[in-house]
Amino acid sequence: MSQQSQEQYQFISAILAKHIGVTATIDDLQFFYGGNFNLAVRVKSGKSEYFIKWTQGEHQGLFEAEAKNLALIHHSGAIDVPGVLGVGSHDEKEYLMMDCIQSAEKSTHYWSDFGGKLAHLHQQHATQGHGLSYDNFLGAAKQINSWELDGVQFFIQNRLKKQVDNAIYHRRISAEMEAQFESLYEKLPQLIPNESSSLLHGDLWSGNAMVNAKGEITLVDPCTYFGLREVELAFTTMFGGFPTEFYEAYHRTFPIEKDFHKRIPLYNLYPLMVHVNLFGEGYLPAVNKILSSY
Repeated sequence: MSQQSQEQYQFISAILAKHIGVTATIDDLQFFYGGNFNLAVRVKSGKSEYFIKWTQGEHQGLFEAEAKNLALIHHSGAIDVPGVLGVGSHDEKEYLMMDCIQSAEKSTHYWSDFGGKLAHLHQQHATQGHGLSYDNFLGAAKQINSWELDGVQFFIQNRLKKQVDNAIYHRRISAEMEAQFESLYEKLPQLIPNESSSLLHGDLWSGNAMVNAKGEITLVDPCTYFGLREVELAFTTMFGGFPTEFYEAYHRTFPIEKDFHKRIPLYNLYPLMVHVNLFGEGYLPAVNKILSSY
């Protein structure tokens, strides 16, 4: 066993000992690499399996926020998420330990069940308006959740403007593009419906939608907040989208306003700008195309 492997083994052993007892054994390990800033492992110990992920010393508070995100969705009772068994730090690394999702084949009603459950999640509202009592992360990007009574203003101030300011600071976009965004901010209240807030998963794409042992949906890696639900539905279309029965079931449970498909590009300016700030200028043509059309 290499020194790195031995250190990882000792790290995992210490976390198991802390959260399930000193007699815990490691009977099998399967490593996963979650991007450039965290590692993850599936651990078999006795008859149980756990999922542990940890940072490489960056992004302080990421897993503490994720544990709160998971608890928020769990307490809604609307949709399954993995149970959190422990969160903390060890050897200057922050970690999150969860139940491991045992997977099965998708049930025949998987997509319609998923759509209905997401609609129920979105029917959870916050009296304070739009935001959250703590900040969290969309991938490696800090997500600011300061409360705003107005949903469109929350989207402008805490989603678009934060990313645009970041991009200007790091010289990723031009002053001309910033001016286009400023112009769009003035138009947005007339372009998107200002609904009451909904509890959102916040990073809803196929990679974060797992099939559980019942063949139904379990959501992972949330970056929750209370916001405009159309932002979430638009996000689901970013990487290919979900089947029609998902959207039909959602709409039956919690109907959306007409012409939603025309508003999708506006909402997706947020994840696109996050990608510009995290991964570079390859995403700018898509941003430019949307801005030019408005």
